[in-house]
Amino acid sequence: MLPVEHNDPINAKILAISEDKIEGFVREPFEEIANRSGVGVEVVMARIAAMLRAGTIRRVRQTLLATNLAEGALVAWKVPEEKIDAAFDWMFQRDPFSGHVVLRSTDTVSAGSDYKLWTTVKAPQGFSLQAHCELLAKKVGAERFRLMPAKGIFTLGVGHVRRKTIEPGSKGDQPAKMIPVQRVALTEHEWDVLLALKREFTPEEVKPSPWVSRAKEAGVSLEEFCGVAEDLNARKIVGRFSTFLEHVKPSVGGVRVTRFNALFHWAVPTGREVETGGEVGRHHILTHCYWREAGPEFRNVNIMAVAHGTDKRLLLEHKAAIDEHLRACEIPVSYTNVFWGGRSEIKPSEISPRVYHEWLSEQGNS
Repeated sequence: MLPVEHNDPINAKILAISEDKIEGFVREPFEEIANRSGVGVEVVMARIAAMLRAGTIRRVRQTLLATNLAEGALVAWKVPEEKIDAAFDWMFQRDPFSGHVVLRSTDTVSAGSDYKLWTTVKAPQGFSLQAHCELLAKKVGAERFRLMPAKGIFTLGVGHVRRKTIEPGSKGDQPAKMIPVQRVALTEHEWDVLLALKREFTPEEVKPSPWVSRAKEAGVSLEEFCGVAEDLNARKIVGRFSTFLEHVKPSVGGVRVTRFNALFHWAVPTGREVETGGEVGRHHILTHCYWREAGPEFRNVNIMAVAHGTDKRLLLEHKAAIDEHLRACEIPVSYTNVFWGGRSEIKPSEISPRVYHEWLSEQGNS
């Protein structure tokens, strides 16, 4: 039986590449992982399939820069305490357009600490994010919600295995460049390819030439499928080919990838968001860094970042190193905070207008 824990030496070599190093669309993704990890391609495929079956890897898929395909936001929800678990379950199980669903808390009572349910939400093109969240609020009994769409993206990746050994203050030589959020319209033909492209892989699909069956699913030749995927990649719609670890729950062997999920908040002066995001986003510990406007409920926080780890104290040291770097850059921070993740479920947010039509019809009939 093959080892399936993330900390097995061979698995760790594979995951250090497969989590977030295969950027864009690649015709032979498993071969690329093998070439870059130094592990034979047959071993790479066998190990990824085994980890996927065991639940160590929760999904294998081609990611998209979905912010360019659908209106999206991080949403903080104020829900009565007695309804919060049911609200969490409803959003995770019954709303395909909610992605990350997380209960968050702060170490002290502070701005926004009564907003305990946090989700990422997408509204497919042609539909309103505000209207979608108003519908969700009625379904779950939320008192209020705060929409925080991304105005710019500085860091977006995972890479939990390779981040385990990063020292506080470790950062890139240059500030992170901001990826602006801009809507892209697709043809029906492109949607056919995209929907087949983004579907999660089953263990049986972890094999050479994995796009052959997806091209058939989309009703096009392999060459046409790859051509459309490469064009979508050039238009900044395709993200990475990634293996996502189960980083919230322990594995079958009781091993955890991470224990703590920290959402860092900073409020900086208007006009300095791009500069600050670049300086924050260059820090290697971060999996996400965004410019988002959180509003007065959160003391006008406008830069947010996420870091994961097994040691809360160490994560706070990483945060302190980022704070010190901002001081060295003479960027004034009027307010900062940390929201800690608790119960958490993660799934890709659906972005298909077709699926939304069907879902909306079901809600009207329920």
